[in-house]
Amino acid sequence: MANSAHRTICNPLDLPYRYQDIRFKGVVRGMKISEPRRSVHREGADPSIVPYRGRYYMFVSKSAGFWHSEDLVRWEYRPTSQLPAHDYAPDVREVNGALYISASRKEDNCPFFRSEDPLADDFTEVTPGTFPFWDPGLFQDTDNSVYLYWGCDNKTPLYGVRLGEDFAPIGDPVPLISSDVENRGWEQLGDDHVVVEPRTEADRLLALARGTTPYIEGAWMTEREGTYYLQYAAPGTQFNTYADGYCTASSPLGPFTYSPDSPFSSKPGGFITGAGHGSTFQDRHGNWWHAATMRISVNDVFERRVGLFPAGFDDDGVLFCNQNFADYPMAVPDGPFDPWTPPPWMLLSYKTEVTASSSAPGHDPARAVDEDIRTWWAAATTEPGASLTVDLGASKTVHAVQVNLADHELGATAPDARDGVDIGHSWRGIYTTHQATELLVELSDDGQVWSVVRDSRGKDEDTPHACVVLDGPERARFVRVTGGRMPFDGAFAVSGLRVFGTGDGPAPAATRVRAGRVDRRTAHLEWDAAEGAIGYTVRYGRHPQKLYHSWQVYERTELDLRSLNADVPYWVAVDAFGEGGITTGETVPVH
Repeated sequence: MANSAHRTICNPLDLPYRYQDIRFKGVVRGMKISEPRRSVHREGADPSIVPYRGRYYMFVSKSAGFWHSEDLVRWEYRPTSQLPAHDYAPDVREVNGALYISASRKEDNCPFFRSEDPLADDFTEVTPGTFPFWDPGLFQDTDNSVYLYWGCDNKTPLYGVRLGEDFAPIGDPVPLISSDVENRGWEQLGDDHVVVEPRTEADRLLALARGTTPYIEGAWMTEREGTYYLQYAAPGTQFNTYADGYCTASSPLGPFTYSPDSPFSSKPGGFITGAGHGSTFQDRHGNWWHAATMRISVNDVFERRVGLFPAGFDDDGVLFCNQNFADYPMAVPDGPFDPWTPPPWMLLSYKTEVTASSSAPGHDPARAVDEDIRTWWAAATTEPGASLTVDLGASKTVHAVQVNLADHELGATAPDARDGVDIGHSWRGIYTTHQATELLVELSDDGQVWSVVRDSRGKDEDTPHACVVLDGPERARFVRVTGGRMPFDGAFAVSGLRVFGTGDGPAPAATRVRAGRVDRRTAHLEWDAAEGAIGYTVRYGRHPQKLYHSWQVYERTELDLRSLNADVPYWVAVDAFGEGGITTGETVPVH
């Protein structure tokens, strides 16, 4: 059986994300863009994590509660009715020995809540607030003064202000940072930072309603050795390029200087993309971590998940995240560790042969192994017992299996949510009831004799992104997952049946990148295919020994890197990876 005590996680975090009931009216800002429709799907974004009294507390948008953990591996959900469930981007920070929580309201004053024992649900409103704000970030400085940072707009900047004991502003808000797309390629809108012309009238009206400039949002402040790091997200949560950058100052309200090492958190490639709007914190061992929002955005723009990444500061004070293989299994150590530790196992299931008991139209089995969380296989019926089987092609050493569930047409089976809010273009409710996900995961070396590595049938567990780590490595060619009871009695649907371990062959051959600047914010990269590689990690940065940014691609051998800061020198390397491991590429300058 799988070892539940194993200190391994795999992004997106396996949390019982709350289901949303969204009824779209088909109208945005008075413009009809589509026919009314309903979607039921999970949502979890804008993670705010802080350590407090021996535990880690995580508050996530639209959750009607929070999560807590002792080790950053196993998280337990705690519902609460004491906090506003429908206010986006809940912020939590420790102030004067207690936790303070606030969230977003555009028109009404935003209240603050206080807790000394969150598990006892002792949240009390300490002030109804004195002004509206969106995407708040509270911060207590080393001299105990308290500041608030906020902003979520494609027109206005992020603001900051010092707060008094009553949480009222002291003085006027100070504008701190605005977008600068002309000089910051990573702030450019669009998937891969490409603005695509709307193909339909509905798309055109939607783009018109959302605007053509990036949203600057998700403020978070970190102080380290007298330097203040104001972190922010751009360009939009619906893009694979959603990322976090930062600026620095010698005082909490600046003036701030933009860091050309931005974005420090960025994951535009791989199985699940996006790494913006989050929080940076230290664990009890002094290790730095960054939690951020990851994108699905299929059923709805705000269909999202939470990711957790090793982070840190180098000797020059540069803030970084290791996101080279940020959706592969990762060990969470019980002590200090090197944030650049490579993944323990490699992917064995990319585009392997896969069969299913049945398939819904447009959702064939191959979609479960294409390394894209935005596509999925779905069973043709909602009856329990549907199965999906991966053939690895040969016997291989398996260490872990991740089963990612998709929300497939649940609007047809889910009852109406009882409580919700009308936000103009849609009505949004949150389901507070638990939804079980029953899985039977089995391995076989010959397709005849099967061993069970996980069986959650009848256990009432909710694991939408289950990472099953084996007690020890097993030789297997086939991996089969069978669905039992599913949320709202919907169809068994899998966006990623991912098998991790070690292949019997060597690591891929090395490859060398050819890199040239196309314009002030863009470089074009090409490299030769490496024998044995299924994909490549493009690493780049402002110094040949500081390739802190990365972009993972599968099969491709070229990339237009549009995320650069204008006129800044860069170096780049392309690492080849496959079942046998990772082969580091040579670092070359971008000419």
